[in-house]
Amino acid sequence: MSVKAKIGPSILNADLANLGAESKKLLDNGADYLHLDVMDGNFVPNLTFGHPMVKSLRNKIKTAFFETHMMVQNPEQWISPMADAGVNLYTFHIEPVDDVYKVSRLVQEAGMQVGLAIKPGTKVADLEKYISIADVVLVMTVEPGFGGQSFMADMMPKVEWLRQNYPNLDIEVDGGVGPKTIECCAKSGANMIVSGTAVVGATDQRQVIKDMRDVVQSYLK
Repeated sequence: MSVKAKIGPSILNADLANLGAESKKLLDNGADYLHLDVMDGNFVPNLTFGHPMVKSLRNKIKTAFFETHMMVQNPEQWISPMADAGVNLYTFHIEPVDDVYKVSRLVQEAGMQVGLAIKPGTKVADLEKYISIADVVLVMTVEPGFGGQSFMADMMPKVEWLRQNYPNLDIEVDGGVGPKTIECCAKSGANMIVSGTAVVGATDQRQVIKDMRDVVQSYLK
């Protein structure tokens, strides 16, 4: 299997007033990429940050891999600004989008990889026809836009189906994932792990990141 275990801390859980230093610390402690949660207060009820902050972060951190998780009603609107901000992977939700192929093509033309995300209530079958154009598929394991929710283990059949049918696909999970839930995700076939508080708030970030990556890698062999 060619997919690799990757741990991407969600920086929304970090000290946003000190984001450059916090992000560098996570990367120095072994994070494979940074997961940037962009919420518009419309598609989800929360409001976070946009492309100016991402660009500022990119100016501080030149080489790290940035994923923006676009929890927005109109992802097409933000493709160009996020590409300009230095985003590598543009992950958007299929639910509010009429033409997923068109938006994906525009993401690619802007020089970014395509990530396709589904909320817990969205069937994996709704995503199937688009998988050929996706670099990453994100299965949400909580409802997007709300913090502090419990991990939804009943989302794992989606991950299992994706891994069985697409052995070389990067499959990401996001929501309530930490040391206590990592094995469930890894066993199901997820290889890209978004983790917020469990990593960002850890006393020993390096150890938590390594332990989670080791669990995922053990199931990818």
